[in-house]
Amino acid sequence: MSITITIMTDMSLIRLLAWLSPAFPTGGYAYSHGLEWAVDTNDIIDGDTLKVWLSEVLASGSGRNDAILLRHAHRAANDPTALAEITDLALATAASRERQAEALAQGNAFAAAAMAWVGAPLPANAPYSVAVGALTGANGINENHAAVAYLQAFATNLISAAVRLVPLGQNAGLRVLAALEPVILATADDTKTATLDDLGGCAFRSDIAAMRHETQYTRLFRS
Repeated sequence: MSITITIMTDMSLIRLLAWLSPAFPTGGYAYSHGLEWAVDTNDIIDGDTLKVWLSEVLASGSGRNDAILLRHAHRAANDPTALAEITDLALATAASRERQAEALAQGNAFAAAAMAWVGAPLPANAPYSVAVGALTGANGINENHAAVAYLQAFATNLISAAVRLVPLGQNAGLRVLAALEPVILATADDTKTATLDDLGGCAFRSDIAAMRHETQYTRLFRS
């Protein structure tokens, strides 16, 4: 019995590490989530300002919303109708056209790559957070672990963009990631009992950044 549990736990861990690895082909490196505009306007100029920005996005913005959507998709993994409704809601509540395109493109790329794992029923044209929630739920991966891992990967991707944009050194980026650990854990914990009615946020500057990026004169990133 203990051997079976250990093998299942190891399988869940190795899959979670694979699916949320920076090497998993979602195309996340091409998106800055509005960060490029924030750097261009000097909202983000160093590690300290990056930490403040990402803390707000995680706790009060799209990071929190993604965690809520992931959790509900995880619970509805075997209910195609419920997953379709969550997908529609996720797309409808995107703060801007670029935010929606970013989430949808990464979600479709994630779903295509996940076909390497047999029995991965994912909703069509689902945003990234919904696709991750559905896949981890269908594979019996712990919901809380999936939420924490997703938020950590989300933060890591944006720090990687900032390292290139500000620019920051790799060590400065890693210090920001380490400093965000309590925020990531708190956000994951805060969303455990959140309903879909709790979607929303107050990271308005981040949402404005996503909108302004659409017409930014020079761009390295797609969002």
